[in-house]
Amino acid sequence: MELRQLRYFVTLAEELHFGRAAAREHIVQSALSQQVQRLERELGVRLLDRSTHHVNLTPAGAAFLIEARQILNQVERAGDAARNAATSSPSLRVGIIDAGYDSMPQILHEVQLRHPDLTIHQVEAGTPEQYRQLADGQLDIGIGRASLTPPEVASELIRLDPLGVLIPDDHRCAVQDSVPVAALADELLLLGEEGQTPELNQFVIELCRSAGFAPSIYEGTVESTRAATDLVLRHRCVHVIPASSRTSSRPGTTWRPLTEPATHYPWSLLWRAADPSPHLAGVIDCARRVAHRLSWLPASIRDSPTLINRDETA
Repeated sequence: MELRQLRYFVTLAEELHFGRAAAREHIVQSALSQQVQRLERELGVRLLDRSTHHVNLTPAGAAFLIEARQILNQVERAGDAARNAATSSPSLRVGIIDAGYDSMPQILHEVQLRHPDLTIHQVEAGTPEQYRQLADGQLDIGIGRASLTPPEVASELIRLDPLGVLIPDDHRCAVQDSVPVAALADELLLLGEEGQTPELNQFVIELCRSAGFAPSIYEGTVESTRAATDLVLRHRCVHVIPASSRTSSRPGTTWRPLTEPATHYPWSLLWRAADPSPHLAGVIDCARRVAHRLSWLPASIRDSPTLINRDETA
């Protein structure tokens, strides 16, 4: 079955006259009749009742006309979509964990400077959700800890983010330049919303256990680092977060880096392994430039040939 046969049939069903239908399609009447007959033979049913002076649809023809019109309309929409995509500006769908973290915003700023024609759509989602949307083609690139990356998602370490603690200004540790990890044993820890930052939560818990204690966890959670500051002030708990989220803290709170050991949270770019998009490659290149300019990675790691798919936790 060919699209032209469907088109000829629809035109004939509308005109109910071979001569007029042939004129509309700019073909001779015999060619139109031949194509409609081929269509009927392929379907195994009569679509038209023909006489010397009249053409009428059979019940089968009337039913087929409805479906044929829908098919032709869908083909037309598909063509319009393709033409619109060819003439419109390219776009990229980017996953971010939380607007309070500054890694991806800085990368995207570089992308817009270098690719001003690229339209960027930001989607706020936790890393597990980003994995799902990347695999489904709903996202082009994301960011997060690449500790549990599925096979269809590629990753590249882009930043080792100093980990620290958000505390009230009048906290006993606020006068110190840094806070030893062991000091968290006496604190009530506020974690992020599990659906949004499960990797960071697990990272913090593992850090405490490696220091020889099981942390006391505040029963509530927050969906953003901005909301965490209110809980830190009201409930006298502390919030362990990377340095990149410090911009979301409010007056009354202080961020201090964790030491003994000094700890860094690994941020990686995430994308579909089979995606050859030049726009995706452009974002990755911009991320590398930003990481180099801002010294997000030590030179020993930045220059490593095994950087891709590496989850650096030192």
